[in-house]
Amino acid sequence: MDTFEIMDAKEPRRRKRSSAMIWNILTILVLVTIMCVISVFFLIFVDPNSSLNPFPPPTLYPSMAAPTITVTPRFTLVPSWTPTNVITQGTFTPVATRTPLVTDTQSASAPALESTITTPPGGFTFVVQPGSPSAINGATFHPDAGCDWSGVGGLAMSLNGEAVRGLFVQLGGSMPGVESVDKLTMTGLSAQYGPGGFEFTLASELFISEGTLWIQLLDQQNLPLSDRVYFNTSDECGKNLIIIYFDQVR
Repeated sequence: MDTFEIMDAKEPRRRKRSSAMIWNILTILVLVTIMCVISVFFLIFVDPNSSLNPFPPPTLYPSMAAPTITVTPRFTLVPSWTPTNVITQGTFTPVATRTPLVTDTQSASAPALESTITTPPGGFTFVVQPGSPSAINGATFHPDAGCDWSGVGGLAMSLNGEAVRGLFVQLGGSMPGVESVDKLTMTGLSAQYGPGGFEFTLASELFISEGTLWIQLLDQQNLPLSDRVYFNTSDECGKNLIIIYFDQVR
């Protein structure tokens, strides 16, 4: 065998080695490219606003920001009725034919405690029904209370005789052992008196008071819708609940 035959026999091996090296280099390049792509995807996933992201999310302008939370009243008036032409108590001028209600400085036996009013005094939207206030047995609405409870309750009626919900009811004045009473509720929260009912618990016992406690209706701006209605309380078990009904007159 001569020299040319030996060189021809070794030539295919060199070609095979060269071809294998090229494939190894290509494989390394592919792996490096895959790693780069994975790294770019990871960086975009962590930070979508990165400059590497060809499709960044839109910028949230101030006008697109979520609205801030605002405080709204918990109670709203019934849509079918809204009080109008309410006159504040400070501008009230007594009608000549009206017997004024007692104040804290009046005598306990003053006849003004009889607060049955048949005409709207001073332009108030609500007046008490004839016969109110009246004292009844609290067992009518609280059978389990017995004589260890005293309270005042009632309801408000509209011009068409329907219950009025959403009006504020204020209890004020004083009673034995309590120099200042100031409580607030709303019509419609005590359904036992009707759809527009309200109620206050005065004490867990019976007590006597004469003209030192009063009830008044207010709108949502705390403007008076009725005059203050003063009432008496008794230590008799059959008169431990005071009932006051209001009628709308305008």
